[in-house]
Amino acid sequence: MVQTRRTPADYRWVRPPEWCPGCGHFGVLQAVYNAFAELDLDPSRVVLVSGIGCSSRLPHFVKTTSVHAIHGRAIPYAMGIKLANPSLEVVVVGGDGDLMAIGGNHLLHMGRRNIDMTVILMDNSVYGLTRGQAGPTLPAGIKVKAIPKANPQSEINPLLLALTAGFTFIARGYSYDIKYTTKLIVEAIRHKGSAFVQIYSPCVTYNNVMTREWYEKRIYKLEEADPTWDPVVHDEKEVDIKIRKALDKIVERDRLPLGIFYKNELVPTFEERYEAIYDPHYRKLPPAIQPIEVDGRPVVDLEKLLADRIL
Repeated sequence: MVQTRRTPADYRWVRPPEWCPGCGHFGVLQAVYNAFAELDLDPSRVVLVSGIGCSSRLPHFVKTTSVHAIHGRAIPYAMGIKLANPSLEVVVVGGDGDLMAIGGNHLLHMGRRNIDMTVILMDNSVYGLTRGQAGPTLPAGIKVKAIPKANPQSEINPLLLALTAGFTFIARGYSYDIKYTTKLIVEAIRHKGSAFVQIYSPCVTYNNVMTREWYEKRIYKLEEADPTWDPVVHDEKEVDIKIRKALDKIVERDRLPLGIFYKNELVPTFEERYEAIYDPHYRKLPPAIQPIEVDGRPVVDLEKLLADRIL
């Protein structure tokens, strides 16, 4: 029997998406379908994890194993899954309110550990599910329709946060450019290490300022603006240079670059470090597939274990 490659439709769940017509999240969802198909991922080996928010509904519409975790805790939940079974492809999806506000601390620790998994931030700068309050990525001085006065708080720059946290793959896409966003998600999943992809995904209901027209006056692609653009660290001596170049682009405000800002696969992943320091068989025999009993008897002597802990 000839094995055929999967198509985007193979990852589409029967339940239709529940977003406002025209929402940028539809583009992200299609890019996820496309990326999974291009990589020909086995749905049974993929785990999508989200928190709370409009964007966090995305796993409901994808035919993979999925987890809808509590607010802000998608990343630590996903890290637990990945470290228990590193053979799984684990992807986190969420909005700026979920991943940058209540969940922002977890992003820092995922980055410094360099766990081999991907985070996709669907960024619309508002809390869409709770009726449009200012999100943590909404710039100061902007008044969207659901708040009485202009936003008094400075915004978080997600890519700057990811760069300083230690993510080894950092990119930014735009939800209405599905083909380009697909390419970035594919590269993020292929990357060996912690990958972070911010995707501008306009909210058509509550963010009446940062609209599709607003973004398309400002966005540009790094590689088109500069054909020599190369974000990949090929040698450890290049790290500082590539970080500085990425930083120069990440902090742009008047124009909004898209593309891959930084990629470094020379940094050992957490899984590799753990295997080298603690358990040489970790990736071959991770906790999720270790036997818990032999011939009906527990492998671990719980009484002895508890006695050791008490003493």
